Order: sequence, then C-alpha cells, then structure tokens
Amino acid sequence: MPQLDRVLPRLENGATQLLLEADTPIRCVTADGEQPVSSQILSAAQVLGLIAELAGPDDKPAVMAGRNIRFLYTWNERQWLVQQDDESPQLRLRIELWQAVDAPSDPTVPDTNRHRRRRASDRPYGPFASEEQARKTIDALLHEQVERGAADLHLRVGEPPLLRLGGDIRRIENFEPFDEETLAALIWSIMPDKNKVEFDASWDTDFAYEIEGLSRFRVNVLRDRRGVAAVLRTIANGTVTVEQMGISQEVQHLCNLTKGLVLVTGPTGSGKSTTLCALTDLMNRTRHDHIITIEDPIEFVHESKKCLITQRQVGVHTNSFKSALRAALREDPDIVLVGELRDLETIAIALETAETGHLVFGTLHTSTAASTINRIVDQFPADRQEQIRIMLAESLKAVISQTLCKKIGGGRVAAREILIVNKAVSALIREGKTVQIPNIIQTQKKLGMETLNDALAHLVRTKQIEAEEAYVKSVEKKDMAMKLRAMGHSLEGLGAEE
Repeated sequence: MPQLDRVLPRLENGATQLLLEADTPIRCVTADGEQPVSSQILSAAQVLGLIAELAGPDDKPAVMAGRNIRFLYTWNERQWLVQQDDESPQLRLRIELWQAVDAPSDPTVPDTNRHRRRRASDRPYGPFASEEQARKTIDALLHEQVERGAADLHLRVGEPPLLRLGGDIRRIENFEPFDEETLAALIWSIMPDKNKVEFDASWDTDFAYEIEGLSRFRVNVLRDRRGVAAVLRTIANGTVTVEQMGISQEVQHLCNLTKGLVLVTGPTGSGKSTTLCALTDLMNRTRHDHIITIEDPIEFVHESKKCLITQRQVGVHTNSFKSALRAALREDPDIVLVGELRDLETIAIALETAETGHLVFGTLHTSTAASTINRIVDQFPADRQEQIRIMLAESLKAVISQTLCKKIGGGRVAAREILIVNKAVSALIREGKTVQIPNIIQTQKKLGMETLNDALAHLVRTKQIEAEEAYVKSVEKKDMAMKLRAMGHSLEGLGAEE
C-alpha cells in the first residue's frame, strides 16, 4: 500500500489539499489554514519517493525527473489530482479531490490508475461472482497445463491462454481471448496481498502458487502495452533426483565437497533451479549437515531427511539475497544455496562464505564456463579485480553451464558444459587467461569435464535431439558445424559457418 494512503483520510475530514514540499513536513489545507500532518521534515528525494508510489508507469519518468508532474490517483472510490506547483521556488506538490470514480473523466489529465479503480469498485473480480470462482477458473487452466506437460502458461490481454509445449508457444484452442478485467481478476485471485502492494509500486512481482496434489507454480506478473499479464511456470511436485536428471557422476561428486563455490549457469528457463534441486536432494539423502537455501520464490520444497534444511524466500522471510546470505553465517550452515547471484555485493559475500569453510551453490545467467568467470570479475571495480581473481582461483570448484534442447518425439533435455577447477584452471583464473579454459576442458575429459559442443554432439549421436537443434543451441557454432558434418549431417538453410 502506498504510504500516502494512510494520510489521504485527512482529505475526507475537513481538509481540501495535502501539501508535500521539500525541507518541510507534510501539511494539509483546511478552513483554518495549513496544519501539520507529521513532524518529519522530508527531503526532495523523499517527496518524490512518496509520489512515485502513486504514479502509473507513464508518469513515473516525470516524477523521477521532478518536473511536469500531473496525474490522477484513485483511492477510496474517488480520484485525486496530484499536481506539481510550478510557481514554488522549491519542489512542492498538491493532492486534492478531483472527482468520484464513476464521474466522467477529464481527458486533459492522465489517468494511469485504472487497475486501482477496478479493484476498488463494487465488482473487484470482473465477470466472476467471487474470488473463489476466479481462482477455480485459473486452477482449471493450471490443471490443463500440467496434464499437457507444458512448462509455462502465458496469460495476455487480447489473447487466449498460451502454453509452452516442447519449447514452442501454442494457443489453447476454442478459448476466447481475455479482456483486461477478466485477466486481472484471475491473477488477483491467487496473488498474495504482499505482492499486490509490490505490483502497485513496481509493476512487476514474483510469487509461488500451489495446487495441492497437482503441482507448484512460479508466477511472474507484469504489465505490457495492453494491460496486466502473467507467466506461470510448472514446478515439479516434490523434488527431482540426480538419476532422473541424468547428472554425471563427476557432478554428483561435487556434493561431497566441504567448502568452495559451485555455480550452475545458463540462460533463463534452462533448468538451473531443477539441477540445483537434484543436487540438494542428493546431499539431503547422503550427508548429515545443515543446508540453507535462499530463493525468490521458493520453487522446490525439500523435507529434511538426513540433513536439516532451512528454506528462506526473499521478500517473505528476508529482505534480500545479500542480507540473507550475510545472516546465514550466524545460522550454523554447512551448505548454502543462493537462488541467484544478482549483484556485486551478493557475489562478494558468496565468495567470502566459500572462503570461510562453507560449501556454496549459486546460479548466474551466463552461457559458458569462461564467460561465467569473466562476468564475476567484471562486476567489480578495476582496482578489485585482481583480488577477486585470486579469490575465485582459490574458492571456485566447478561451473556447470547448461541449456535445454528440444528432444526428438517431444520434451526437452539438458546439454551441460562441465568445468572442474583443478590447478591448471586455477592458474588461468589467477592470471586472467580465461580464454584458454575451453582448451583445458577439451583435454581433461578423463576428469569429467565436457564442452557444450561435445555434450550437444553426444545428444545428436544418441538420437535425443536433431542436428539442427544442436547447432542452434551451440555457442561456438563453427566448431559445432564441423562436428555435425563429420557425423554426416547437413546444415543447409541454417547459415552454418564453413
């Protein structure tokens, strides 16, 4: 809820305007003149921050710039005009009653709060009689998603429901396109209150939703040019095992480490979370340790077996990845899993945690082992990069870079590049010669290392994927084309390099 929603009741109790001015407390204007609402003196940045919580996406640039601010905000079935006082020598904004929600709108004032007006109206669930009816409708769509084996359900205004089946987007036939009112009602019916507040403020939010006995789903809600939209990803009901995932023995052996950093990388939707789940399950079955996971949101739910497992969700159980990771050191962990190494500080704490005798697993959105190392180093200022290379050389134990490929006959399979860090790799990291890492991987196959191209070639050779799919998913396409041609495959029409 925007913080000013707590102050707006003053405008229904005799006040005609709220005044927000830099270097001054919030005031209201009454028949007796200006009256203070609070004692806190606000900076210009604080004033704009409060106003930004009310603004729609089209007006946020003006708010951030601090000029030409004028829009309507809907609260308590009334519209309030938020307008900057251009005559004031310093930043000043006024909030005053404009009109009731049902009154004709003024085309000269942008109304960027249509979603708030709909939710505050007499029919917050659109065409549905209740929240329960809306929830049952979206649950039925999710049942179809699971029954058809789809990875994702896409909901968009102006489109019928869409499923990602075998890597392709397919529209559900005989289903009418959604209007915004209907789609918003479906999404609000499963969205936690905390996420509704977050969505109002930032226009994006993530949460997990579960249908008991069916599956868990990772939900992202957003706005696009047509209105509210959502993507719901199927998460396996229960955990997956390394055997089900086809994870090699060399990678499984990483679960026996007592300290160090192991990274699972790949583009969005490449199955990083599923691989981490399988490795967590293996440690849970074979070790006697305390595992802390930090996720956004929690996808796979692990029950403690031989290990004690503590799962924390960012935004629910902790404020951020970095705060949870810093706190984890005081929570007696043996193993820490970080759902995403998002920023410099989180990466730095993860490295320090690995250095202090803990085993840390994390994910990054990189496509190869060498690019993963470069990405980490490049996050830091130039004067710290040599120190970070030294820390990585000591702490990094492995990088598993994976991508999902379409299987012949349906479904998807992961191709994984595997880098096991030995003395030779540590030396290359320390000296900044990451360009030579692919050569090390190529020549150290006996240690369980494998390039992405070799993994793709194996999938083609065993008739799990088509040659064209291997070429498309490859990063080093010239080398991949040579391998495929040596296997007797033609790549005509793909523009393959000679």
